[in-house]
Amino acid sequence: MASRLVPKVTSKGRESRCEEKHAVLLSPVGKLEISGCETGLHEIKLPKMSVLPSGRAESSAACAVCEGAEEMTEPLKQCVAWLQAYFCEPERTTSLPLPAFHHPLLQRDSFTRQVLWTLLRDVKFGEAVSYKQLANLAGNDRAARAVGGAMRSNPIPIIIPCHRVISSSGQSGNYGGGNLMKEWLLSHEKLQKEKFSY
Repeated sequence: MASRLVPKVTSKGRESRCEEKHAVLLSPVGKLEISGCETGLHEIKLPKMSVLPSGRAESSAACAVCEGAEEMTEPLKQCVAWLQAYFCEPERTTSLPLPAFHHPLLQRDSFTRQVLWTLLRDVKFGEAVSYKQLANLAGNDRAARAVGGAMRSNPIPIIIPCHRVISSSGQSGNYGGGNLMKEWLLSHEKLQKEKFSY
């Protein structure tokens, strides 16, 4: 896929141009479109699932780059390695480096950024948390609606695990990749956690 220049906000608030590269990872939940530059990962776009995939992801062949492999930056390579481990050998995700993130939403100081970092840091594989609990963890127990907004704007789903945030009633709630994908990811984590008990 072709690369393109996109404006990105630097830590000093100025825009700089970075050369965005793209890759497509064929995963058990469909094609994941990944974009990023030399500085970090910009986005993971999820496909909408209309049916649940059959079978389990047991080998790396079930999770391979099908477009853009020749142009991948280091953050994209780290993202692909992490996602392959997540789907095929989830016990390895704890020992792999996370790619650097280079999306403006994750650079600015905001409640959304705080919520996403809290989710990434505190809600582990195979766990789930309610919107209210996550608001509390992020320092504002009355901001459950704002947490919902943060989940909707998450540019890096799966790695920043917004699928682990559910409603207080135990219902899965909405998800950018659709409810079937959210249910599949939660089920995948539960089964793998039981299997490897970490």
